[in-house]
Amino acid sequence: MAQFFDLHPENPQLRLLRQAAELLRQGGVLAVPTDSSYALACHLDDKAAVDRLRQLRGVDERHHLTLLCRDLSELSNYARVDNRQYRLLKNATPGPYTFILEATREVPRRVSHPQRKTIGLRVPDHHVLQQLLEAHAEPLLATTFIPPHESHPLNDAEEIRRRFQSQLAGVIAGTCPDEPTTVVDMTAMGTGGDAVITRHGRGDPGRLGL
Repeated sequence: MAQFFDLHPENPQLRLLRQAAELLRQGGVLAVPTDSSYALACHLDDKAAVDRLRQLRGVDERHHLTLLCRDLSELSNYARVDNRQYRLLKNATPGPYTFILEATREVPRRVSHPQRKTIGLRVPDHHVLQQLLEAHAEPLLATTFIPPHESHPLNDAEEIRRRFQSQLAGVIAGTCPDEPTTVVDMTAMGTGGDAVITRHGRGDPGRLGL
């Protein structure tokens, strides 16, 4: 049975944030609000939790998972970023963008793309999620919460609890849109190419000059 966390949007209760972070450390998969739509999130280094997350989402290892980071300094630990890429990232973070970048050795091989050795990273602009990341003290592995055989992301905590309460460790209540992130593949920039938008979502491409 999923634990339901009803957090204040501006001043989320520290006690509840710590409880949610503990569920993550114990291998639970949580539904969390973001600045795009709800996401499924789990501890980065827990293989069983990652497998459950993929099963809930209905994707295999070829689907890019995303690291939710608190800021750019944290993001740079997990992706190789040159000066040109960093300038673009700085213009668009925090915000509803997912960036595909070359993964560093800090990223477990099982969660990076099996052929490309890349990882999705983002810095969300959502206060409650940022506070959860602070309580957890390290990035979370995540994916947009689009149920299997559906095409639209979920954005209602009560619906998520009703439909998935037996499969999730917790649901964090929060307000969020129902549109996924804009996905930007930045890998070609490392060899002089350009960033490419591979999914148009809530993030405005104009903010990236694209």
